[in-house]
Amino acid sequence: MITEELFQYLKDLGENNNREWFNENKPTYQKHHKTVKELFQSVQDELSQTDQIDGHKIYRIYRDVRFSKDKSPYKKHFSGYFSRVKPMLRGGYYLHIEPGDKSIVGGGFYGPNADDLKRIREELSYDATELREIMNAPSFKAFYGDMYGDELKSAPRGFDKNDPAIDLIRKKQFIFFRTLKDEEVIAPDFIETVMKGFIEIRPFFDYMSNILTTDSNGEPLF
Repeated sequence: MITEELFQYLKDLGENNNREWFNENKPTYQKHHKTVKELFQSVQDELSQTDQIDGHKIYRIYRDVRFSKDKSPYKKHFSGYFSRVKPMLRGGYYLHIEPGDKSIVGGGFYGPNADDLKRIREELSYDATELREIMNAPSFKAFYGDMYGDELKSAPRGFDKNDPAIDLIRKKQFIFFRTLKDEEVIAPDFIETVMKGFIEIRPFFDYMSNILTTDSNGEPLF
């Protein structure tokens, strides 16, 4: 569904990132935005066959430049996410379309609140075996590689710097993603590639969901 023409539009937008050019070419933007909407709906339809999806959101093309030195008004990509049905299912699937081999499929926990982060860290300190097994499963490792995300330089307050799981406990974000080449994105089986990534990450989401819907004694919260 993604075409070279769509990629070319995003490249042109990057080179002409101003309101005059954008408005002059708005019909082209609307055409490609419609394609992206159809793509996201198709992916949601596929996801809904294997997971409980609450819906999806496509981020606006307009940048928030209030606190940025870069005052370019438009993003050079299309992106959005698919949310699972809360509160029992946690985690969000992310899809990012950008030329130059910069497209992304993946997801995770970008900004867990303080209570959730504390609960995750407590569980990891108790036993991180299951998460390590998920991360090191051959198919998962082959698709995603390592975990990304901001982390503390030392142990968070209340945790031992010598804890065997300190490499995970220090994390403030828990993110997995894979960058895709342009030819993968415009290929006829692109949705299959996206779905492979989303299916691979689901055991991680289910693991986190189990943690975040129970207390430190493993008792259900809901």
